[in-house]
Amino acid sequence: MARRTLTVCTTPGCPEYTRGGRCADCRTKAEQRRGSSTERGYGARHRTAFRAAVLARDPVCVCTAEDHDHGQPCGARSLHADHYPRDRRELAAASEDPNDPRHGRGLCGPCHSRETARHQPGGWAADHA
Repeated sequence: MARRTLTVCTTPGCPEYTRGGRCADCRTKAEQRRGSSTERGYGARHRTAFRAAVLARDPVCVCTAEDHDHGQPCGARSLHADHYPRDRRELAAASEDPNDPRHGRGLCGPCHSRETARHQPGGWAADHA
């Protein structure tokens, strides 16, 4: 099995070596800056009012050809309730209830990860935006 060579941490200014990406200290600091899911607004009301209703309505991933490169909805089981077309912050800023299920869609894990990375970069991506 090939071993990864050591490289410098990808956090700007960090001199630590790692086996790729960020060093453990920089990963920890990034997670602390991000805050918990509850601190970001994803508490009990989100899980019961929003997530459960969206996943009940959209049990299969509803991604579109415009969202991804696979040309059609992927058809995988929905695991994530994604705020769409406006994100949670935009809804709250417009004084709309971000926990209203009409502001969401069901996505599978890979499609949700791609959407989040594309539209709401955090951590390393936010440092380099």
